[in-house]
Amino acid sequence: MMAEPAAAQTKRQSDKKDVTYRRPGPGFYVATIVALVILVSLGFWQVRRLEWKEGLIATIQSRIAEKPKTLDDVVGQWSDSGDVDYQPIRLSGTFDHSREQHYLATYKGEAGWYLYTPLEIADGRIVIVNRGFVPDRLKDVSSRPWKPGTGVVGMTGLARNPLFAKPGWVVPDNDPAKNVWYWKDFPAMADAMGIDHAALVPFFVDVSTVDGDTGSGPIPGVTRIDLPNNHLQYVFTWFGLALALVVIAGYYTMRARGNDS
Repeated sequence: MMAEPAAAQTKRQSDKKDVTYRRPGPGFYVATIVALVILVSLGFWQVRRLEWKEGLIATIQSRIAEKPKTLDDVVGQWSDSGDVDYQPIRLSGTFDHSREQHYLATYKGEAGWYLYTPLEIADGRIVIVNRGFVPDRLKDVSSRPWKPGTGVVGMTGLARNPLFAKPGWVVPDNDPAKNVWYWKDFPAMADAMGIDHAALVPFFVDVSTVDGDTGSGPIPGVTRIDLPNNHLQYVFTWFGLALALVVIAGYYTMRARGNDS
């Protein structure tokens, strides 16, 4: 095989070097700065989200360790702050099972439904209560191996803030006509139950325990308390990408300058 002439080899290497390390134009720096600003902004946004999530988790852990409050105390807390999420509560009343609503859910990997039922308090107020979980095969009342309880029942539970807007565009729309709920639309669920809003307690309650529970009925205590917190990972991700962008852009610029010298 004939050796490549030295002049041709030198020219080929010079052309390759010029193409690879050509001095970047203004567009390169503008795009780099814009991308850097976006990445850094996302990093600081995740820092704020991390602080918010850590505060929320601390509040939840503090609340669930408290003794259950009375309904009047929790209503007063709602009036003062507009936030009663995960506040332990003690209440009693009579369920109207004929107005039960079904919220799509899973429990320990099994698909099914949370049963939301109006609970009438002795003074006439009504609380929308999540009585617990039933598997899909027990959605229909006639398929359940127990009869709906009657009379006054006492319980402890966790108050839950109401929702007034869909939590995200990926969540399907509720279908009250078919008694299928994908998100807890508080006023719409109250309307589907035929509740007078003047008598409605302004938050949900998730049942934790029921007095004299014999194990027949929906599974209580299904409130999810362990909230995921991946924001620190996202902080490192966005700031790491920003640092990598700076290193790559700096390396490319220095090599281009070295090529010109």
